[in-house]
Amino acid sequence: MKQLLLPFLLLAIVMPTACTPLSREKVIPTLEEKMADESNPLVLMETSMGDMILELYPKAAPKTVENFIGLAEGTKEFTDTDGKKVKRPYYDGLTFHRVIPNFMIQGGDIQGDGRGGPGYYFEDEISLAALGLDKITLKDSPQYQREAQSAARERVFAKLNIKSQADLDKKMQQANAEFQKELQNVMKLTVGEALKAAGYQYNEGLPSVPVAQYTLAMANAGPNTNGSQFFLNLVDNFYLNGKHTVFGKVLKGRAVMEKIAAVERDQQDRPKTPVLIKKVRVLQ
Repeated sequence: MKQLLLPFLLLAIVMPTACTPLSREKVIPTLEEKMADESNPLVLMETSMGDMILELYPKAAPKTVENFIGLAEGTKEFTDTDGKKVKRPYYDGLTFHRVIPNFMIQGGDIQGDGRGGPGYYFEDEISLAALGLDKITLKDSPQYQREAQSAARERVFAKLNIKSQADLDKKMQQANAEFQKELQNVMKLTVGEALKAAGYQYNEGLPSVPVAQYTLAMANAGPNTNGSQFFLNLVDNFYLNGKHTVFGKVLKGRAVMEKIAAVERDQQDRPKTPVLIKKVRVLQ
């Protein structure tokens, strides 16, 4: 009987050790990149395809980081799918609902179709000066041509008093001619000036971080529409600078990002087999 009991006694001793949670102290030596600031929060994101460790940037985006942690740990109230206000770990059980190789993976939507959120919006936290967008012109930034064309179109509409599709139809020939002229003028604007004209607002006191490879940024539907959705950049998506708040970076588990991006997906870039976000927690 003593010989039979021994393995079970050993198991009872070993099991608690195996369940010991990860800690900052244990994780930091294993990171793939040194932390930008060792006082920053470290977050464990467990997924159905592996785990990632993310460093958050509270100095660059204080409200964004506070929102993310509050939702992750269940201390921040949000509107559930039934319309009721609740507090619980928001991200647990959600999916990466949009994944695109050589671009990004996106999650944080409670509905799972790209249209959901926590029931509220908050402002962008971006500095043009920190990103250099207050000096570089549209002429030297081909990645911002959509913003250049939008700014030129707005100028033409104001100049010709075009307020409806009917107005545009009547003045189409003149509008096209004026558009080419205004586009040349617009190209002299800085990227920042063009983005401001599109409705974006900025906080020049923040040490903003570019939308670079492995960074964590807020997904949105335009200026000041941040909620819960985020995306992880697989490459340097610098053309998104000035439009999306960067608030962290993946420092471990980068291969997991690539695996998630490579899954089979449908025409909406949604994984055919759901990729789950099991848990998001701040490491202590």
